Amino acid sequence: MITIRAAVPEDFDLIWPMLRDVFRAGETYAVDPDITAAQARDYWMGQAKATYIAEAAGRIVGTYYIKTNQPGGGAHICNCGYIVDPDARGRGIAAQMCAHSQAEAQALGYLAMQFNFVLASNAGAVRLWHRLGFTTVGTIPLAFAHPTQGYVDAFVMHKALRDETR
Repeated sequence: MITIRAAVPEDFDLIWPMLRDVFRAGETYAVDPDITAAQARDYWMGQAKATYIAEAAGRIVGTYYIKTNQPGGGAHICNCGYIVDPDARGRGIAAQMCAHSQAEAQALGYLAMQFNFVLASNAGAVRLWHRLGFTTVGTIPLAFAHPTQGYVDAFVMHKALRDETR
């Protein structure tokens, strides 16, 4: 069983190894692989409206953030980023974090969630987001230089969190 809670600044030292390894691999996030811990803290926790951690058996097994996707007239749509510890993958943690993030986003007043840059090469994430009700609304051709697959497409994915009358 996992527990998801708001991250506190002291959690970053436990989050950083997950972020570092994913960012250094350069396979799923459009982040400088040489990002420093301080830069990663700002990216993951400083720019976010909220950051959360998933814990199981007394250790952090995942983390996600929610942030406003665009300022001003676009501020009603949020964006999220998720990372699951490699040793905890395949246990449904990303799905649980995504469900949690949707409830939290609604509580924060967001009307929709948009993922701006889901790599086509990240087939597991694409399948999961579709299964959780996200729609691919656009494709950015050859948007990402994958370290082993060359240039891959990125998808823009969207899900309404509330049915608002236009």
